[in-house]
Amino acid sequence: MLLLVGLGNPGARYRGNRHNIGFMAVDEIVRRHGFSPWKKRFQGEVAEGVLGSERTLALKPQTFMNESGRAVGEAARFFKLEPKDVVVLYDELDLAEGKVRVKQGGGSAGHNGIRSIDAHIGPEFRRVRLGIGHPGDKKLVLHYVLSDFDRELDGWVKPTLDAVADAAPLLAGSDDNKFMTRVALLTNPPPEKPAKAPQP
Repeated sequence: MLLLVGLGNPGARYRGNRHNIGFMAVDEIVRRHGFSPWKKRFQGEVAEGVLGSERTLALKPQTFMNESGRAVGEAARFFKLEPKDVVVLYDELDLAEGKVRVKQGGGSAGHNGIRSIDAHIGPEFRRVRLGIGHPGDKKLVLHYVLSDFDRELDGWVKPTLDAVADAAPLLAGSDDNKFMTRVALLTNPPPEKPAKAPQP
């Protein structure tokens, strides 16, 4: 079984925030792959479905970001899951906008949601880092992550979420490199080769 976690803050006022791109990604995966309707469980909202051939529970913690680990820990303990069975999608300041990287384990890099999950299940879970770019000044970070995406300036958001949802079954198969390659191809397709001129 796979526990697929999206990170964000609950409530309408945060819905469009950069910090909530993890929620947005999991919402799109759930919609695209026909999961069950969301219901309240494990201090969060859950939806059940299948990715690839793997039974999958999508989870959006409804604690605030810095307590995300409470919901993740509760769900992981209930299903007796190992950290490697947990995949967390979240915003990453240190990646350019629209870049997506997967890794297992590591530090929190100052992300409060990741720090909380580390504390509850240990660090060896898999992380899908969704690049949102950096405002350029550390003092601007809090305002930046808690501000909404700009629909006109941030045209990369929907294509990235679509690509992550399309490639999500590869996460269930632990094909992290294939997942990253698939997302990159969908968001930056190679240019079409010009058709050869007919021979005279």
